[in-house]
Amino acid sequence: MKYREILIEQLKNLPYFHKKTVYQLSDQYGLKKGTVDSYISKSLVQKEIIQFKKGMYVTTFYFEKNKNDVAYTFYLANILRQPSYVSSWTALQYYDLTTEAIYTITSVTSKITRDYHSKAGNFVYHSIKKDLFSGFSLVKGNFDFFIASPSKALFDLMYFKTNQFKGFRLEQVNALLDDLRIDIDEMDKKEREKFYTVIKNYLKQNG
Repeated sequence: MKYREILIEQLKNLPYFHKKTVYQLSDQYGLKKGTVDSYISKSLVQKEIIQFKKGMYVTTFYFEKNKNDVAYTFYLANILRQPSYVSSWTALQYYDLTTEAIYTITSVTSKITRDYHSKAGNFVYHSIKKDLFSGFSLVKGNFDFFIASPSKALFDLMYFKTNQFKGFRLEQVNALLDDLRIDIDEMDKKEREKFYTVIKNYLKQNG
């Protein structure tokens, strides 16, 4: 078995890996970084690995095995840009609060806005003020991930749709919900109350 094939075998059960991981594994074989870089390039061409972003990959074997698991997709969304949590349309779909077909994984980050596009999917990150980087929790399972609560997911969606609620008034909330085709009555009562409270407080402080 060639060194490249040995490395692929060692990496195939990892949910993702960085280039430095491949360098570390290669040290035991005395391989130079240039050689490892060529192995990575060849593996990409032969579609044995998939690149999420510069320096971050997964084996095609692992990706194909887990690509239909939404928890894996959300886990990757958290990893690709840290810190971040899944929110907006994506989280609302997760909670069955929208009938819109969602193909982009939308997250919120305290870092600058950024997008990543790969075979693994389209991942979009919206930047939010640090004092609003809240209202999310950890869902544990085979793949752990952070996701906004239903009320915070809806708040985040409206926050970005209205350009941070600039010129927005509380009495416009329900009209915007209609435009977005979101039936807020489907939301849990406590979450619904929390949503209106958060909106009201934000507009009072920033209006």
